[in-house]
Amino acid sequence: MFQYYCLNPIAQVGLEKFTQEFSKTDDINQAQGILVRSAAMHDMELSDQLLAVARAGAGVNNIPLDKCAEKGIVVFNTPGANANGVKELVIAGMLLASRDIVGGINWVEASKADENIAKDTEKEKKRFAGTEIQDKKLGIIGLGAIGVKVANVAKYMGMEVYGYDPYVSVDAAWNLNRDVKHVLHVEEIYENCDIITIHVPLLDSTKGMIDKEAIGKMKDGVIILNFARDVLVNEADVLEGIKAGKIRRYVSDFPNPVTAGREGCIVIPHLGASTEESEDNCAKMAVKEMMNYLKNGNIVNSVNYPNCDMGICDQAGRVAIFHKNIANMITKFTACFGDEGINISDMTNKSKGEVAYTMLDIEQPAEERIIKKLEEIKGVFRVRVVK
Repeated sequence: MFQYYCLNPIAQVGLEKFTQEFSKTDDINQAQGILVRSAAMHDMELSDQLLAVARAGAGVNNIPLDKCAEKGIVVFNTPGANANGVKELVIAGMLLASRDIVGGINWVEASKADENIAKDTEKEKKRFAGTEIQDKKLGIIGLGAIGVKVANVAKYMGMEVYGYDPYVSVDAAWNLNRDVKHVLHVEEIYENCDIITIHVPLLDSTKGMIDKEAIGKMKDGVIILNFARDVLVNEADVLEGIKAGKIRRYVSDFPNPVTAGREGCIVIPHLGASTEESEDNCAKMAVKEMMNYLKNGNIVNSVNYPNCDMGICDQAGRVAIFHKNIANMITKFTACFGDEGINISDMTNKSKGEVAYTMLDIEQPAEERIIKKLEEIKGVFRVRVVK
C-alpha cells in the first residue's frame, strides 16, 4: 500500500485515477508520494519515506530538484497537459495587443452613464483602432508542447510563422506545421517578426534573454508576449523600449510591480493554465506518472532523473538504484548480485547530467544484505526494492 499527500488542492478527477493500492494521508511524513501545484518546497524537510514528487503543471521552480536528486526522490512534471489552455490565451494576447480591445472596453466602462454613448462611440472608436494579425510575422522562441500548438494555430490564422528551438524534439517536429520556418538563430526572429512569443523553460541560459540588446535587434513596433516565466524578460528594458516607441505592446501573464498598470503593458493574472480542463489534465497525468513509478519503478517525465521504462516486472524481484553518473557503477552493481548467485534477467541504465538511474530485474527476491552492499557503494544515493 502506498500513501500520497496533496500540498495543494488537486483536481478530484485526477485523484480518482488512483487504484486501491494508494490512499491519501494527512501526515506528509508518512507519504511515499507528494502531489503539488504551486506550494513552495525549498525549505521543507523531506522525509526518508518520500519517493516521488509530482507537479501538476510544467514549471518546477518551487521544488528543490538537486536536493531531491541527492535523496533519490524523483520529481515529475506534466508537460503538455495544460498546453491547450496556454495556447488559447497566447492567441487572445496577440489579439488584445494588436487591437486596443482593452482600451476600448475601459472607455465604454468609463462612459456608461453617458446617454449619448452610442453616438460618441462612432467618434471615439478610431482611438482604439488596431491592426489585424493575418499576414503578420510571428516568431516563436521554444517549440515545445505549447510553442508547437501556437505555431499551428497561427498558420491557420494566416500568419507567417518563424520557430526557433535548437533542442526541438522529434515528437514536436512531427506535430509542427510543415510551413513553419525553423530558423537556426534567434536573431532571425528578432530581426524579422512583428510579434514574438516566448515558450522556453527557465534556465541560467534563458533568464533575462529578452533584454536591451535583444530588443535593439527587433523591428520597430514589435509586440512581445510572455506566457512562460516573467524573469525570462528584463522588464525594465521592456519599459524603456515601450517609452522609446520600439515596443508597441508587452503582454505578460505574470503580474508584478514592474509592469502592472504601466503604459503599453497588458498584464493578465496568471491565467494561462487556469482552466478546468488544464487542471484536470495535469492532475490525471501527475497521478499516472506517480502510480507507474511507485508500483513499477518506471520514470516518465521526470525533471531530475532520466526517463526509464521497463514495463511491469514479471520476475521475482526488481531493484532500482539512484547514483552518480560515473564510470564502473554497473560493474559494481552486478557483482553484488553475482556474489550472491542471483541472476539478473534484465537491466536498464540511464543517465541525466550528473545523476543516473539503474533498474535490475532479478530471478530471486533481493535480501537485505544485498541492498546494504549496494547502498555502501560510493556514489549511490538510494537503493529501492520495487518488488
